[in-house]
Amino acid sequence: VLWGEPASKLLIEVHGNFSNKEDTVISMMAERAVQKGYQALSFDLPKHGERANEAYACNPWNCVSDLTAVFEFARSLSPDISLFACSMGAYFSLLAYHNFDIKQSLFLSPVVNMERIIQNMMKGFQVNEERLKKERQIFLPIGQTLDWDYYSYVRDNPVCDWNIPTAILYGSDDNVTAWIELSAFSEKYSATVKVLEQGEHYFHTEEQLRVFDAWADENLL
Repeated sequence: VLWGEPASKLLIEVHGNFSNKEDTVISMMAERAVQKGYQALSFDLPKHGERANEAYACNPWNCVSDLTAVFEFARSLSPDISLFACSMGAYFSLLAYHNFDIKQSLFLSPVVNMERIIQNMMKGFQVNEERLKKERQIFLPIGQTLDWDYYSYVRDNPVCDWNIPTAILYGSDDNVTAWIELSAFSEKYSATVKVLEQGEHYFHTEEQLRVFDAWADENLL
């Protein structure tokens, strides 16, 4: 989706898990961006939105490939590109865009250490590395799948070299990204962090969205 008219600035928007290119925070950020003189570009990640039935897995290497293609298209529209990404979408952006010419990035509830999240899931369901390597894929009752190739890629490709000016909005009750992980990331890469007390990983209540909108208005240059 292209939001707004052609402009000198463009905002790439990357949604999170169980979301899509027109989700509430994506739409809200796009509207805010258009008000600030941007055109915004959002798209569905593999297995999300209009791509839910495609035979194309939502894994890091596919998503990095897609994000790279999206950036190339964005660059044909404007040389001045910024980034907004949520949750898992932020993680894929960290992998794909760390060497790209991006003016600024805004992250909502970003996943910054996917390896730790997968390890926590493995621990929670009593799955060790040896079993996962042997079985390759293990389907969990929570609707998620442990995948050996996915886990191996995550271990072999840690987040690194993120030198893009970054602002983060994070909920104190986030049950996906631990504060210790987020604070380590923000300190290493000099990102500014706003913490919403009692905020969750998924921003959806009226109060959470009000804070999100104010944060977007304040931080989108």
